[in-house]
Amino acid sequence: MNRKDDILLVDGYNMIGAWPVLEKLKEYDLEEARDKLLDMMADYQGFTGMQVYVVFDAHQVPGLGATYRHHKLTIVYTKEKETADECIERLCSELYVRRRNIYVATSDLVEQHVAFGKGALRVSARELLIDIGQNRKNIEQSLREDKPGTRNSVDGIVSLEIRSQLEKLRRGEK
Repeated sequence: MNRKDDILLVDGYNMIGAWPVLEKLKEYDLEEARDKLLDMMADYQGFTGMQVYVVFDAHQVPGLGATYRHHKLTIVYTKEKETADECIERLCSELYVRRRNIYVATSDLVEQHVAFGKGALRVSARELLIDIGQNRKNIEQSLREDKPGTRNSVDGIVSLEIRSQLEKLRRGEK
């Protein structure tokens, strides 16, 4: 799982209920559990390059539903009387394009089968959590392997005049 033009649709509350760290957090503060999930998914999106949609079930809440961007994620709150499963099914159909994979992350077996029927690939909550953990290890390893002086270096691309001006700014000089 991991091509740059692929899409990952995540059943938000399903992940919160399935991942132990979020399940514990939910008991005290559901909003904090949602925020933690979004942070994890933003990191995952940043590392994999996949486009991630996180869908939250709002079918028991009156309203039109909402879609917004946060940390470059697309977060969808379903419409009134629409479940996250129904929204994910709709998104599978809307986002389907040849040569692009759509993955659906849920541990709901019925939803996995429906998503598969729509041409999406299934990912369980456990598999996604393992993949996130592996990506985090890969990031940490690549950071450790970076040689000092190779990260964030502008010395080779910025003129001496600009570097002098930046140094004056850093020191608070005019």
